[in-house]
Amino acid sequence: MSSIAVVGAGKWGLALYHAIRTNHHALITSRTPRDIEGFVSLQKALECEYLVLAVPAQEVGTWLQEHFIYNGHKILVVAKGIEAGSGRFLNEIFEQYLPKEHLAYLSGPSFAAEVMQSLPTAVVINSYNHTLSQGFGSFFPDFMKTYYSSDVIGAEVCGAYKNVIAIAAGICEGLHLGKNAAASLIARGLVEMQRFGKSYGARDESFIGLSGAGDLFLTASSTMSRNFRVGLGIAEGQSQSAILEALGEVAEGIGTTYALKKIAEEKELYLPIAREVYNTLEGKDPHESLRDLLSQ
Repeated sequence: MSSIAVVGAGKWGLALYHAIRTNHHALITSRTPRDIEGFVSLQKALECEYLVLAVPAQEVGTWLQEHFIYNGHKILVVAKGIEAGSGRFLNEIFEQYLPKEHLAYLSGPSFAAEVMQSLPTAVVINSYNHTLSQGFGSFFPDFMKTYYSSDVIGAEVCGAYKNVIAIAAGICEGLHLGKNAAASLIARGLVEMQRFGKSYGARDESFIGLSGAGDLFLTASSTMSRNFRVGLGIAEGQSQSAILEALGEVAEGIGTTYALKKIAEEKELYLPIAREVYNTLEGKDPHESLRDLLSQ
């Protein structure tokens, strides 16, 4: 029996399954049966000691409540987002179900399509337990250079916030505002997410490294990014429902945008880019959002 299983067979879960199986035997499961070598039932997957949890961020709380019973598991969380309804970070949700010493969080620039092609990248495994991080790191293939950090909240903020900035960058691209505007937006987005993260005690080095700048630059500059494509759709005047139907995938930045709106109001935080992304998702003309951003 394998000691590691991937839970979630979306594009990201499949990509990580491909990577892990480069050198290790692994299993995979999802709510919908799939014709994949190594596919097993959830019950069988939960018999593994190590779990890579690729459940979308907005579904994590429900999944844990309905399916998970802790039995000494060690979990690598690979979703990136903040729960829209509650404003909870993923570590807050997971720590209700298992010890934080048994939890790790993956961050860094890593498009699923390129991981599936075994193209090189570098990622960070974040955990309060360095031994656990190294344990998960041992499953990763050579084409995924692995670093380690204990700044869990920094990784959480970077992974969630960069998707919101990517939506804004997609709007910028869709409005044909040029490369100067795009670079300015991404740079100010990095400052905004760093300011937000520091209010939670995140470390500066997380924002200028792979978890922050690395993942932000990737996600906010390519149509391979689902969140970037959401921004393109907004710029074209499409409704949120139409964008998601065309996308056919989860765009974590949408739920996180709503979470940031809630948190900003409760904590009285200044998050201008996130606020305008929220406004455009709610139907505001993106040209008006641009004007309002430039006037501040």
